[in-house]
Amino acid sequence: MTAPLRAVIVDDEPLARERIRTLLAADGAVTVVAECGDGAGAVDTIRRDTPELVFLDIQMPEMDGFEVLAALHPARLPAVIFVTAYDDYALRAFDVHAVDYVMKPLDPERFRTALARARERLRAGPAGADERLVALLAQLASDRRAPARFVVRHADRISFVRAEDVDWIEAAGNYARLHTTAGTHLVRETMKALDARLDPERFVRVHRSIIVNVERIASLEPWFHGEFTVTMQGGARFTSSRSHSDRLRRLIR
Repeated sequence: MTAPLRAVIVDDEPLARERIRTLLAADGAVTVVAECGDGAGAVDTIRRDTPELVFLDIQMPEMDGFEVLAALHPARLPAVIFVTAYDDYALRAFDVHAVDYVMKPLDPERFRTALARARERLRAGPAGADERLVALLAQLASDRRAPARFVVRHADRISFVRAEDVDWIEAAGNYARLHTTAGTHLVRETMKALDARLDPERFVRVHRSIIVNVERIASLEPWFHGEFTVTMQGGARFTSSRSHSDRLRRLIR
């Protein structure tokens, strides 16, 4: 009798982890050895427990799913089924490298298909799965570009906000809040992650908790110690911190 696959579930949403557990219980041939709610914990758990299979959410605060895999040794990567609400660009990358993924909200039939494919790859040997994941990570590392739009998750749907429509962004704990003329939207990324990915010609971080769209700046007023008061077209006002004022000075030049 074939031993059950040892699996780890990684997702920062408890309900998403519960949904995966429920679908796996119906299968009966997978044992969940651990669950993780964040990327750093996932890295430690995968190194410790060496699961054969990982259900991995991509969009997590502080450390996303891609960063989790990048932190692991390439020769010891498990088989991975990505659990994602990601955009078309990432999904095309998954398809090119024949990496399995399931979209949220999870469809049971699609979930079963991804699980069956993961089993086939594991039967063929771990090297094949490793090569696919390593190739995917290499492509994403070289190809990751400034986002043209943001993915916004709601309780019952997923919506998108164009980057050009964002006036400014503020920190909201481990998440970030987008401010547009039409309203605000919460995205599951940290300010640090957004600052690293956003187009530096369009977005400037003026404070540890504020990023502004430079095209929406109405005025800059010199403040103390080389800082600035930033007034946006919609009327919002911020004072830049000393550590982030250099980027504003470059705008003036």
